[in-house]
Amino acid sequence: TFDLGGGNMSSGLGYNGQIPGPTLQARTGDQVTIELYNGLTQPTITHWHGMIVDDVNDGGPELAFDPGKGPYRYDFPIVQRAAMNWYHPHPHMLTGEQVNLGLAGAFIIRDDEEDMLNLPSGNYEVPLVIRDANFDKQGNLKYNPRSSGFVGKHALVNGTLDAKLDVDSGSYRFRVLCGSNARVFDLMMSDGRQFSLIGNDGGLLTSPVTVYQITMSPGERIDVLVDFSDLGPGDKVSLQDERSEWDLVEFEGTGAAGYNYTAASPLSSITPLTGPSTPTRTFSFDGMNRINGQEYDINRIDFTVPVDTTERWLFTTGGNAPHPVHVHGAYYQVVSRKGGRNALYPWEMGWKDTVLLEDQEEVEILIRFSIPSHYVMHCHKLEHEDMGMMANFVVA
Repeated sequence: TFDLGGGNMSSGLGYNGQIPGPTLQARTGDQVTIELYNGLTQPTITHWHGMIVDDVNDGGPELAFDPGKGPYRYDFPIVQRAAMNWYHPHPHMLTGEQVNLGLAGAFIIRDDEEDMLNLPSGNYEVPLVIRDANFDKQGNLKYNPRSSGFVGKHALVNGTLDAKLDVDSGSYRFRVLCGSNARVFDLMMSDGRQFSLIGNDGGLLTSPVTVYQITMSPGERIDVLVDFSDLGPGDKVSLQDERSEWDLVEFEGTGAAGYNYTAASPLSSITPLTGPSTPTRTFSFDGMNRINGQEYDINRIDFTVPVDTTERWLFTTGGNAPHPVHVHGAYYQVVSRKGGRNALYPWEMGWKDTVLLEDQEEVEILIRFSIPSHYVMHCHKLEHEDMGMMANFVVA
């Protein structure tokens, strides 16, 4: 059982007895070793979302193992730049349920480049895992999905109902993960104050960007600075979701001196990928359970990608969006969106591993894989994924 607030203890699923699981931290160049034990009543496996690793360590659905078996041992080097990634289950047809009942956590990578920026740290750096949830009459987490995607009636932030945070007078760095099954969030501050956007899925952007609203779909991350230097003791402001009109986190000023920080430019260097001018491959996300007309078959390889070669991929859909498109094994650069919203957004710059595809949209990316291995690509609306909107591919 877990204390999620609201005065009740709730049953659910946790990593190391926590919802969300412990925030892991490592540095570029470190070797990571982790043992996964399955204490559930179902098969499971843990996927390291955003980590550039081979298939043995990626935690794809073909590695799911039965209750009481294991442990499954991960052993991989950190070969990528600083970023906030995350981890969650990935057993085929069971991912939505296991994530929804609590299995997820943050994985922060640090490096020397980021250290030199002296960004807010310690109490002034706060991971925020945002999601929605439902509860039964006893107050336990309840997974009652629809084929169009799970929709919860309550907001959970870091496993907490009605989340609150006391803030000193200064700047805070919020590492935000959209950990919902299907819900898309439109984040804004209740008083309209700005976010200084400094990073996303794959780490730092080249320069900070001032924004007032950010759209996040399942699996996406953002890295933002918020300045609370004007908040006096007892003053309050909230992080809100404009779509649901929920208050996600209430911030209350302490009046104490904090950490004053303004992000300077440049933050980082990102080399644009160069590749073919026309799509190498096109992927149509069809209905709620198919890619290019095919449901997922764990034993079928759908395509092969050459290693160390930049390709241009085109994502399309005929309906039933949103489809947050997640690719295992590489980060990519989003180069265009045509139709629908017909624009790219600041939080889609730099390196991404998940991009939001809405109805009537075509999204193009440039992608390059560095590790010969076996991976999956899928819709990160977990109900769509579980129903078969996923494809196996090989990098060779």
